[in-house]
Amino acid sequence: MNTENPNLLSPSVLAFVGDAVYGLYVRTALAGVNRPSGELHRLSVTMVNASAQAKAFEVIKPLLTEGETAVFKRGRNFHTSASPKSSTKGEYHTATGLECLFGWLYLSGETQRANELFEAILKNADGLVPGVFK
Repeated sequence: MNTENPNLLSPSVLAFVGDAVYGLYVRTALAGVNRPSGELHRLSVTMVNASAQAKAFEVIKPLLTEGETAVFKRGRNFHTSASPKSSTKGEYHTATGLECLFGWLYLSGETQRANELFEAILKNADGLVPGVFK
């Protein structure tokens, strides 16, 4: 597959990549917490799920450019047959949009921008994982 122009990739592909990218950001941030791996895994699961990712999107929403918002909306509006397990359909679609955005930023080489957005999420992470990031 040619990923030279991420704008030509489907939202599902962008979200597929973005899921891994976002998960890596979370795991990298948690590495600094220095806890047993089982606890780190539990904490990562609290941050990498549809409900938490929907909350994370609300944090960065005002920071997004017009182009980033358009990519998010492509992902959010993408029809999927998957059904959310522990979240609402709205949260699931918002999380897909967030993953699509992070996948698009990564594949576009915009890692500095992805870093900035994730840092904004981390600054507000106390609502997701209280007391972990101080």
